[in-house]
Amino acid sequence: MTSSTERHLLSASMKMADLMNLNFNLLGVLTRMGLPFGFGEETVAETCGKHGIHAETFLLLCSVYAFDGYLPPKDLLLKADLRDIVKYLRLSHSYYMDVALKELAASLETLIEPCDARRRKIIWQFFAQYKDELSKHFEYEEKVVFPHVEAVLNHHAGREFSIGEYEENHSNVEEKLEDLKNLVMKYLPAECSQQLIYKALFYIFTLEIDLEKHTLIEDNILVPIVNRLESHE
Repeated sequence: MTSSTERHLLSASMKMADLMNLNFNLLGVLTRMGLPFGFGEETVAETCGKHGIHAETFLLLCSVYAFDGYLPPKDLLLKADLRDIVKYLRLSHSYYMDVALKELAASLETLIEPCDARRRKIIWQFFAQYKDELSKHFEYEEKVVFPHVEAVLNHHAGREFSIGEYEENHSNVEEKLEDLKNLVMKYLPAECSQQLIYKALFYIFTLEIDLEKHTLIEDNILVPIVNRLESHE
């Protein structure tokens, strides 16, 4: 659980560079919110304001990545900009599919070159199954959940879907990634490069941790805010 003292470390008045130095995972939040580097001595508020991002929402997302077990207090949820949250989630989907998975695929391709055909096939099958599952998960959110959120914001939401349905059926997309991780870590032959195994595992662990944080944002920030808006319609 995150203490109130830790939460107060993140403020709109602190310098953006000082915020980024707290935890390297915050670099991903910065780029996925569309905030560029080169911010000099600007504060968080100044950088966010320059690029049309709600500073308190940006800090709310940063808190999820900076502090393990972070649960956002109600007052911060009330202040958050839901459009910025959806923007962040959409850009995260693009990052996972267009960057993270491509880096992992390239790493695996080099790693398993010395393996026999059977092992190569097994590794690629696990990777392909995971990529397909993740793609379908994101597609549902892009085509059903996010349009509903935008309709709620614009007071045009119908009754055929609610965010509660999404919450009840929010699937875990990490199980097959765990299987792939164990294959790489436990069962590759000795002729495979140890450095390349480490590199592939680094990509897998990094993706796994990032997806856990992504899920926390959806479950603990997106869902409660939309639930509140739906109840006031």
